[in-house]
Amino acid sequence: MSRARPLPTCRELDWAPACVLSDPAQVALEDYARALLRASSAEAMPDASGRVKGVHVCGLPSEPTPAARRDVEAFAHDLAQRENGGGLGWS
Repeated sequence: MSRARPLPTCRELDWAPACVLSDPAQVALEDYARALLRASSAEAMPDASGRVKGVHVCGLPSEPTPAARRDVEAFAHDLAQRENGGGLGWS
């Protein structure tokens, strides 16, 4: 996968505001986007400050629907909320 040379089956799903995700949360987001969209690979896209502003997905069998795009974004923001004190409080 290369964001510098995207293939015709690649898409960038971006959103605002960007969210703060730990490395494990970024991996979870990438796995979720890849599985949901049936893509061959996915990579979290950081902005200049290191916040995640979207996901680059490759090997898509079809164009992601608006609902699927919203689902990936909602998953990212849910992960960010859980990591920043919005979880169940388990330690």
